[in-house]
Amino acid sequence: MDDKPPRNLKAMLSEAKDTSELMVDLGYAALFFGDAHMAEEVVELEERLNGLVHEMREVCVLAARSPREAEQMSSVLLVVSAIERMGNAATDVAHIVTHHLGIPAALVADLAVAEEVSHRVRVRADSALAQRPLSDVELPVHVGMRVVAIRRGKDWIVDPDGDDVLQPDDVLILRGPPDGIAELRLLAGAPEWRPPMIEEDPTITDIDRAVDVLVEMKNVSEVAVGLAYSALLFNDQSLAAEVNHLEDRLDEMRERLEVWVLRGAADEIDPSPLRGLLHLGAAAEEIGDAAQQLVWLVEQGEEMHPVLAMALGESDEVIARVPIAPGSALDGKTLKEARLELETGFYLLAIRRAGRYVYRPRGNVLLEAGDELIASGPDEGQARLAELCGYELLEDDDTGEIELVEMSSSR
Repeated sequence: MDDKPPRNLKAMLSEAKDTSELMVDLGYAALFFGDAHMAEEVVELEERLNGLVHEMREVCVLAARSPREAEQMSSVLLVVSAIERMGNAATDVAHIVTHHLGIPAALVADLAVAEEVSHRVRVRADSALAQRPLSDVELPVHVGMRVVAIRRGKDWIVDPDGDDVLQPDDVLILRGPPDGIAELRLLAGAPEWRPPMIEEDPTITDIDRAVDVLVEMKNVSEVAVGLAYSALLFNDQSLAAEVNHLEDRLDEMRERLEVWVLRGAADEIDPSPLRGLLHLGAAAEEIGDAAQQLVWLVEQGEEMHPVLAMALGESDEVIARVPIAPGSALDGKTLKEARLELETGFYLLAIRRAGRYVYRPRGNVLLEAGDELIASGPDEGQARLAELCGYELLEDDDTGEIELVEMSSSR
């Protein structure tokens, strides 16, 4: 008789989603810092993800006892396969470091100003972070950055939770908007940090163009994943269409990337260090392909298993959809003025306005009453996001369902 405890598919799905996203974060961080140990951690996480994927496939097969259940479980299997693809792509990013494929210094410098960046900081003994649990310091809310891993001596704590207490000399690996780095380092007691710089060259080379395309591919692929999970959670056809549009753009950008790299290679004595650019482009496109795979369910009107919505709602990064009420704090503010990432820890994926989506909105976009924000971020920032939009967030203790109630005092 099997003595193993019953496996919870919802919990495994949430863990697999979080693990694949952590792998992407660590993969890009390893690239940015040239950290082989961090890259090796991604490879170890791949083993953990593979184990989860295998278990979930077993559960799906065993649970399908009728044609209808089989149809619903097929939707879970498709999502599991897409998550696996994202994890594999993250491992490909890490291999650029472990296999010494080479990355131009210009790419590292440009990654420092991407829409979301990876950062590394050491906690000083006399700092505001030392000897405090992560849940207490609430970094996602205060600086807009979330801790994706902690290196403690020779050990790694991946996917830390709120109970983990930060120790002096812990090295935190974080992800979030570049604007949060200065305050983060102040809290950690770390000296001022300046991003890597390269000497300005007035001549724009083919490699410069390739680097610009790659940074854009990184940004677009990550937005595509966020929008894909949003489309799945809300069963939204228009969001699914946006994901397909972004995937088409990634295909076009990869073609341009290959042209620029091949042209640039002609000017290099040894073009082998440029292999990393092609490798990274392929990984970014694969992440976009996985996002497109997720939204196929929505496009085809397939019946989805209820466990999918529950799992997406309980992962480390939740997806929120909140309208802006008239007279609320965000009504009439630009995104730059709103500073959503720093105020709430949420990253804005798209704005729905008059039935259409504005994805990857920029800082000069003016928010208006009636706009609907679609954002991803930490659960603890949801209430603050709702408040800024003019709503109180109420959670049903029995069902866990969330309701938005417009504040009567909004003005």
